[in-house]
Amino acid sequence: MERPARPTKAELAAARDRVVENILAPDLTVLFCGINPGLHTGATGHHFAGPGNRFWRALFGAGFTERLLTPAEDRELLHYGLGITNLVARTTARADELTREELREGAELLGERVAILRPHILAVLGIGAYATAFGHKAAIGLQDGSPVVVPVYVLPNPSGLQAQYQLPEMIELFADLRRCAMER
Repeated sequence: MERPARPTKAELAAARDRVVENILAPDLTVLFCGINPGLHTGATGHHFAGPGNRFWRALFGAGFTERLLTPAEDRELLHYGLGITNLVARTTARADELTREELREGAELLGERVAILRPHILAVLGIGAYATAFGHKAAIGLQDGSPVVVPVYVLPNPSGLQAQYQLPEMIELFADLRRCAMER
């Protein structure tokens, strides 16, 4: 499958502070929650579109999808019982451009969204963002307590800017999430 052309520098600059549509439905198996969309996502209108982002490869490697999807196919996730949202809606070049207040406000809105949609499990992609947003200590994996009405599983941020976890480790973590979700 051919990937679309990468956005130009001008298109990336123009994508700052855009909002990208959530991919939501009631009763999802897993609702993935990113920190916020990056500029590539803002420019293309598709989630996890950055060239180094490992989300799609980890999702496929863990068996969530039958084939490797591209960011342009992000709406296909609904067919697999998966969805995507973010703690903060606006696009930035880096997640560290967000304020604590934005993350905390985003956590409140996310809690409301989860209460309505009732996914089987909420997967938050970003340990530090989760801790800041919800005011809870966090570790990778299923959290002991949940600040929302469904269980929460915390995963590393799949952005290519975050190199602490390599793709094989991310696939293992996504596979564990999948096992947890299937048990619910």
